[in-house]
Amino acid sequence: MRAYYFDNLPGDQRLPHDSGREVSLDTLAALGVLYWCIPVDAPEGWETKINAIAEERQYHSRDVVTANKESLGAVYEEKMAMFFKEHIHEDEEIRYLLEGSGFFDVREHTTDSWIRCHLEAGDMIILPAGMYHRFSLDEREHARTLRLFKDEPRWTAYYRGPDTDKNPYRLQYLKTFSGMESGTAAVPVATVSA
Repeated sequence: MRAYYFDNLPGDQRLPHDSGREVSLDTLAALGVLYWCIPVDAPEGWETKINAIAEERQYHSRDVVTANKESLGAVYEEKMAMFFKEHIHEDEEIRYLLEGSGFFDVREHTTDSWIRCHLEAGDMIILPAGMYHRFSLDEREHARTLRLFKDEPRWTAYYRGPDTDKNPYRLQYLKTFSGMESGTAAVPVATVSA
C-alpha cells in the first residue's frame, strides 16, 4: 500500500491524484486505520493469517466481491459513484484485496484533507466505524476483495451531512481518535506487515 495526500484536482477518480506528499503508516494509525501486507502467494497461505486476524478481532462472517465492468454490468457506473460518495459505516470496514487494485480515500479529521491509500493484491485495511471515507477502482478497473464482518455481511453507508456528523458512531470515532476523552489520544494496537 502507498498512502499520500489527494491532490484535490478535478478529473477522473480512477487516476492517482498524487500530491507528492506521502503519508506514513503511523499517521494512518493515529486516525484509526490499520494495515497488513499479507501476500496472496505466501508459502504458509494467506488464509491462515486472515483467519488469525479474524479470530483476534472477532470477525465471524465474510464474503468475496468482485468490482469490475463485467461483474457489475449495467450498474457499474452507478455502483462506482455510490462507493466514491463520502460516507461512514457503523461497523469497521475490513477489506483484503485478493486481485486487482483500488483506492480507499480516508478523511483526516484534523485537517479535513483526503488521504489516498492505493491498495493492491495482498493488502488488508481496516477503517474504524465512524470514519469518513470513499472507494474507487484505479485505472485497471478490477478488484476482487475479501470482506470481513463482525456479524452478518452488510454494507450500509451514511453519507456526509449534518445528521451523519451527529451519528453516535461518528461522535465516538472523533472522541476516540481526537484525544477528547480525558485528554488522552487512543492509538490502534498495531500497523502490521505480515
